[in-house]
Amino acid sequence: MEKPELTPEEARKDHWRMLRFMALNAALGSLVGAATAAAVILLDVGGIGTRIAHAANPVMPVLLLVVPFASLFGGAATASAILMMPYEKKYRD
Repeated sequence: MEKPELTPEEARKDHWRMLRFMALNAALGSLVGAATAAAVILLDVGGIGTRIAHAANPVMPVLLLVVPFASLFGGAATASAILMMPYEKKYRD
């Protein structure tokens, strides 16, 4: 089946929709990653919560745990969003 031609305005709208879709998935993935890091700290997995609680400056260890988790989960969610982009359903009969 031949794909229909998009006008420049329709293409621009479609690109913004795709970007919003990916940004939403990245934000949700980052939120899940931050929640996972918070759970690791609160559940004291491996004693990390206790070490952070006794640290002189607990902000840095928390950031060193939360930022990689959020980045990893956000990137994974974005990658899966790209793979599952609902683009082909526009051209089905």
